[in-house]
Amino acid sequence: MRNIKLLIVAFGFMAFTIPNNYPIDGYQNSGIKRLKRLQLSIAGDLPDAGLPPGAYKSINDIKLHLVSRKKDATESLLVVDKLLQKKIDAIFPRLDKSYSITVLDITDPKSIRYAQQNETRGYQPGSVGKLAVITGLFYQLAKIYPDSYEKRTNLLKTKSVKAGQWALTDEHTVPIFNIETNKLVKRQVIASDVFTLFEWADHALSVSNNGAASVVWREVLLMAAFGDKYPALTEDEAANYFKNTPKNDITNLGNDVVNLPLRELGITFDEWRLGTFFTRGANQYVGAKDGSIGSPLGLMKWMLQLEQGKVIDEKSSLEIKRLMYMTDRRIRYAQAPQLREAAVYFKSGSLYKCDRSKGEACGKYKGNIQNFMNSVAIVEHPDGTTYMVCLMTNVLRKNSASDHMFLAGSVDKAIKEKS
Repeated sequence: MRNIKLLIVAFGFMAFTIPNNYPIDGYQNSGIKRLKRLQLSIAGDLPDAGLPPGAYKSINDIKLHLVSRKKDATESLLVVDKLLQKKIDAIFPRLDKSYSITVLDITDPKSIRYAQQNETRGYQPGSVGKLAVITGLFYQLAKIYPDSYEKRTNLLKTKSVKAGQWALTDEHTVPIFNIETNKLVKRQVIASDVFTLFEWADHALSVSNNGAASVVWREVLLMAAFGDKYPALTEDEAANYFKNTPKNDITNLGNDVVNLPLRELGITFDEWRLGTFFTRGANQYVGAKDGSIGSPLGLMKWMLQLEQGKVIDEKSSLEIKRLMYMTDRRIRYAQAPQLREAAVYFKSGSLYKCDRSKGEACGKYKGNIQNFMNSVAIVEHPDGTTYMVCLMTNVLRKNSASDHMFLAGSVDKAIKEKS
């Protein structure tokens, strides 16, 4: 880790294009192959990875900040602090209902500060919903191996599954690194692709690949269906299950595996739910149910309990946090210059819809019917300032990425101000 920090000082790394999310030195722990490439890059054996200073935490440096308050109920911690609320209100005029936010300052775990605005308003969560899939994954792993966390992570590392039609289609590429030739290819997922569960989970979060998220969700469903027989489950057995089981039963189970873990955390149906797979290829196997919705309050409840170690258990919470570690080219909220030195654990999501018959400007991320953009972030500054934010917006006919970046700087300033 000391060598990594020296490299940062020497070269002044900036964030560009290397897709990465799991801590760089986590290759041996996770088996995620592209992390080997980043290790070689740091060693000077491959081109500079070009990452920001906040991206170089070791896997051993990532901690949960609120384990000491694990016994505290969510409601007792999400109590508005008047001074912080005043600052947040100054950033977000209450007359504008297109913006919703929750902010929790956990710099001092003994003296938490919380602020909110339009916190219960529901938005289409987009790719932020992939965090529910990852939660479901660790929930089912705990059911298969209740007494051994090592067996859970070993299954993630060693079980490889094929994409199939479930992963089709998605415009986002995934990084594929050959550890024998040291060659990296970035392309869309195809049906014949095979990755480990750990790699599929990483693709789902690091580059927000929809196909990867659908594959992980499929495997979570199969874990629930087969229980302790899942680790030895073959591709043919899985195919027969989907062929011979009524689609309605599959749909109900698929809905339960990503939503019931949220309910156990006290997150209500209207605060956060996931109802539809992320790819069309999955639709022939499992149907939609109840729709998807997210609110800043529901997602803040999840982040708070992640830091408490209550999302499944402490080890699962920590592993999920590692998977959220943003060492990719930072976008939207995470792109704010004020966060360059900070470690950022991040997930973004968007969904837009256009009606061009109105004769209005409309395009990618500029929907005139709906234009959701959502950011979930845990920010850790080198000086110890640590806080969590959920920002959800629906500003029509405008790409809100710059808004999220600007607002991230304003929120950061509000947290750091002493009065």
